Amino acid sequence: MTGNQGQPAEPCGRVLVVDDEKNIRDGCERILSRMGCQVDKAQNGVQALEILERTPAALVLLDLKMPGMDGMDVLERIREKRPGTLVVIITGYATVETAIEAMKRGAYDFIPKPFEPDRLRIVAGRALEKQRLREQSRRLEEQRRRTLADLGTEKSRMRAVVEALPSGVMVTNADNRVVLVNPAFCRMMNLAEDTAPGGHMDEYVDDQDLRRMVADIMGRAPTPEQAAYCELVSCELQRPGGRYLLARGRPVPGEDGSCLGVAVLLTDITGLKLLDKLKSEFVAQVSHELRSPLATIHQQISTALQDLVGAPPEDQHMLARAREKTRGLISLIGDLLDVSRIEAGAVDPKARDVDPKALLTSVTDFLRDKAAAKNQTLTLTTEDPLPTLHADPLALESIFGNLITNAITYTQEEGQIHVCAKPENSGLTVSVIDNGFGIEPQYHEKIFEKFFRVKNDKTRHIPGTGLGLPIVKGMLQTMGGSITLASEPEKGSTFTVHLPGCKEG
Repeated sequence: MTGNQGQPAEPCGRVLVVDDEKNIRDGCERILSRMGCQVDKAQNGVQALEILERTPAALVLLDLKMPGMDGMDVLERIREKRPGTLVVIITGYATVETAIEAMKRGAYDFIPKPFEPDRLRIVAGRALEKQRLREQSRRLEEQRRRTLADLGTEKSRMRAVVEALPSGVMVTNADNRVVLVNPAFCRMMNLAEDTAPGGHMDEYVDDQDLRRMVADIMGRAPTPEQAAYCELVSCELQRPGGRYLLARGRPVPGEDGSCLGVAVLLTDITGLKLLDKLKSEFVAQVSHELRSPLATIHQQISTALQDLVGAPPEDQHMLARAREKTRGLISLIGDLLDVSRIEAGAVDPKARDVDPKALLTSVTDFLRDKAAAKNQTLTLTTEDPLPTLHADPLALESIFGNLITNAITYTQEEGQIHVCAKPENSGLTVSVIDNGFGIEPQYHEKIFEKFFRVKNDKTRHIPGTGLGLPIVKGMLQTMGGSITLASEPEKGSTFTVHLPGCKEG
């Protein structure tokens, strides 16, 4: 505490003894000096005020009855000039009335004469301890003000940076109230640029997908140890006017692992979507133009091979290789066209009721010869009753045929492939399990990217386009389904298809 504004803090160890009796002054000095205090002495009120003007004190021991200026008047002047100084009244005329009057005028305590040294030490020690705590509190308050000023400056800098970002930023708290929003976010969500935070998120976000994403993130907050490695959750938003936004969110974890809120970043990807559309259209056009001539070439090579019966093996081998390559190119073109249709949203499934057990039996029976050629075992088990699916049967055949073919291709001779189908809630789960080469963890997500193929000593000579799994994933998304992978190198892989929203059979 500093007293009047502009006044220095009172020294916690300095005491002024004011008494007209010399032996009292000297006795107090001896006692207080042994306590480590610096002691000044005054024999009257005028001298005491002069000393205080030059040297502030933390504590004044003040006699009430002195010649000249009365102790009560000195007390009033001290409270006026040095309000941070504590005053203890010492007098031989101690009465209840004088004690009450002194306390009313701001005295800290009251010691009647004659007093024992222990009494003085207790009262003086208590008063000086109070001053020490006051000084400590004052310093902490100054430090807090400095910290708040620095924090305010840093917050201003951070706010300037956030507001200047071209990407939209929104931060919500645990109650789904917006605590931070920048102008870019407001523009992207068609809000006024000066929209202030503080309202519920629904007042700022009209897109249901983004609301669900934030709710999903809030529902699975990481622990403090997981926070640094927490992956971004993302979703695409289609806005009026043909604009596309990519929303990415991450929880804001507390020290106890609870979710304090969600931070969301919005990026305008309209240009990227347009570029991707043009690329898909180009690929589709080129693929369409190439498929017919390649089919003609493949047919002519097959005819030539039939006419080469009895020709040298070298000639037959060369044409056989050419036929194999053209077949691979035709397959690649077919995959590219499928991918283009999926990305363009042009898939038009002819949905009807499908018996999944019959469909899976048909697919596995068709591929059993392919597995037998490698001395593999291909089995199917189902947990009846399986629900009836309402979907495009050709798309389902393509999905499961692709997964089982991959399992056969990437499993060694005499390996085992098992297809397991079972009901799950109101939907269906189909797992394709093999004990083949397996996939390293870092490639589990990448294998669903277009043209990506795992290449190692066991797979580098296996032909393929790298489009099968992306097509499977794309078809499942159009059906509202999903696919997951569990795999370990040398132990095999399990691809699991989830098809929700099915009807009871």
